[in-house]
Amino acid sequence: MKLNTRANLKLEARATMKTLTGLFLAALSMSALAEAHLDVQTVVQKEEVFINDAGESDKRLIPADTVVPGETVYYTITFTNVSDETADNVVITNPIAADLVYVDGSGFGPGTEMQFSVDGGQSFATADSLSVTEDGVARAAEARDFTHVRWVMKNDLDAGAQATARFAAVLE
Repeated sequence: MKLNTRANLKLEARATMKTLTGLFLAALSMSALAEAHLDVQTVVQKEEVFINDAGESDKRLIPADTVVPGETVYYTITFTNVSDETADNVVITNPIAADLVYVDGSGFGPGTEMQFSVDGGQSFATADSLSVTEDGVARAAEARDFTHVRWVMKNDLDAGAQATARFAAVLE
């Protein structure tokens, strides 16, 4: 038997004028929560430059406890089918906070189709299919226009299987 699991992960970031101080998990869809088919973990990180053992400059990801304007944050969402049945129609959705700008081309999720919204999550399509209207003139949507990012699993998620999705955004 297959489970029809449409998990919508909503992650919001709240920013002060100078620093990003809170990252809140808003909600999973009621069906995923109620039936507990998916365990979803989100990690928000930023890049840190450090000197490695060879004395060379290197980079690593660290928790994004505080982020200043201009810094990039990386959202990594890991979702696991914790049920004994295969889940189909798995969808993960993240809002992009108003103070964050999606980094073009940064999103990925193996085995998923990436979609975006420019209308507050009302509708979704691939990035190249979206348009916005400014002053009565339509133009192709750009990364700065995205309000949500969504990953639609192309295949079922087997019992016990895990998948990962990621995207980056810059704090304005």
